[in-house]
Amino acid sequence: MDLNYTAEEEAFRQEVRTFLQDNLRPSLAEKVRDAKRLTREDLEEWHNLLNSKGWLAWHWPEEHGGTNWTPVEAHIFHEESVYANAPRIVPFGPNMLAPVLIKFGTEEQKAHYLPKILTSEHWWCQGYSEPGSGSDLASLKTEAVRDGDEWVINGQKTWTTLGHIADHIFVLARTSKEGKPQEGISFFLVPMDQPGIEVRPIITLDGEHEVNEVFLTDVRIPAENIVGEENKGWTLAKYLLMYERTGIAGVANSKLALDGLKAASAKMRSSGRPMSEDPLFSARMAKVDIDLMAMEVFNLRVVAAAGGGAAGGVESSMLKIKGTEIRQELTDLSRRVYGPHALPFVPEYFDEGWNEEPVGPAGAMKQARSYFNNRKITIYGGSNEIQKNIISKAGLGL
Repeated sequence: MDLNYTAEEEAFRQEVRTFLQDNLRPSLAEKVRDAKRLTREDLEEWHNLLNSKGWLAWHWPEEHGGTNWTPVEAHIFHEESVYANAPRIVPFGPNMLAPVLIKFGTEEQKAHYLPKILTSEHWWCQGYSEPGSGSDLASLKTEAVRDGDEWVINGQKTWTTLGHIADHIFVLARTSKEGKPQEGISFFLVPMDQPGIEVRPIITLDGEHEVNEVFLTDVRIPAENIVGEENKGWTLAKYLLMYERTGIAGVANSKLALDGLKAASAKMRSSGRPMSEDPLFSARMAKVDIDLMAMEVFNLRVVAAAGGGAAGGVESSMLKIKGTEIRQELTDLSRRVYGPHALPFVPEYFDEGWNEEPVGPAGAMKQARSYFNNRKITIYGGSNEIQKNIISKAGLGL
């Protein structure tokens, strides 16, 4: 493969940079850079800005509002967005549910839901994991029973990211107990304003409210809110997770974090000398730098293969494993650079409008939060242990 970008791709990169410079609100970019809390209004602002440009649904087919970008162009767009400190595209609607609807949904479902995802009229969250059914998702207990022209759903979902600001949830539920566990699961679309839905916050290790428990008690939805065939939802679930796992790798995010780590290690001192000169620390930083370079090349190979029509497979699991390990190592090293300055956790710092004197040097205040928040990334989207099983079975035939 050729790792050099073509003239057309470089021109596209410049187009993306110009768009970001001209349209991304500086105060919003500052909130992202400083790890401030983003509101639903902030996220919708970014989604709507991209949608007005036609760039929100970058991997959808053109007939549904997509861009028809090549995988390389999508990679460039994501990279430049991260470097500009743009908010992430919240993936649940545009990047996770939409591909499932486009491949498995009815024409009526596509016509109804896809435009509302684009305009942010519908804000989705994911109802997969349950207490005791996370990495072993096939063991889920939530049930859906057909009652005339409706489905009645009962169960509990957990770790539901941004469920407290969502108005719709896509849910995996058991519709049969016959055969293997994977064979009796179906995929449902559920409005969250239905009677019987309760959302309870979970405060995570970093002190934030990002995830939730969602309880479904006799929740009734129309029969047509099932996606794909009854009892075939496992196929849809795996298809969706392929998109999620590749995105978790976060190559561009890690590159930006590494740049910040190098700059900080040259300024912060330990025993009278810069941290970058400490032999043990510099060895760890060199290793993560090498690992990231290797992963970036591998990511580009996957992107190039996708551009040639190759289907994704175990590569998404490989990217998920290595990408999350690198991101965790970077947050650990960043915390070590700032030493005691990284210890204070002042929740008010992350509120918009906080203007008190920071504790320690610039960049230190967010280190504890980033470190604790990133402990989860090797677990969600299918734990790294599960990804290794997938690679050993599907990739190595073991």
